[in-house]
Amino acid sequence: MNKKMILRVVIVLSLLLVVGCNSNKVKNNKEEINDKTIEMSDKMKIIIDDKEYEVNLENNETVKELLKMLPLELKMNELNGNEKYVYLDNTLPTNTYNPREIKSSDVMLYGNNCLVIFYKSFNTSYSYTKIGHIDDLPSLNGNSIIVKFG
Repeated sequence: MNKKMILRVVIVLSLLLVVGCNSNKVKNNKEEINDKTIEMSDKMKIIIDDKEYEVNLENNETVKELLKMLPLELKMNELNGNEKYVYLDNTLPTNTYNPREIKSSDVMLYGNNCLVIFYKSFNTSYSYTKIGHIDDLPSLNGNSIIVKFG
């Protein structure tokens, strides 16, 4: 009877060990998959006024951190007759440069927490971190808009 009891204990401990190892592997795989998804993502869906658009994303740390914040629903306010903007609760890493010309449909980060969608092209002396470019964006003249990211 002692041998049977010892055998049962060994089997139970072995099963617990196997289950414990498998759950750790699953957890690590999920983290790796998430990291690979973030690194490999070059497009993101956004919804503006119930219409879906595609953003062609840059490959930089700003975008990677922004993707970790998804999903987001943001009220973006009008500014200067050429852009919609919102200040994010979190700061993002930056790699600022002066593009000299903003193109309609550019998505940029001003400073480290101001997300901007430009809907008109113009020359600029300001510096931004590029996030991406929206395909087929119409003019967004007028009031504030609600944008759903991811």
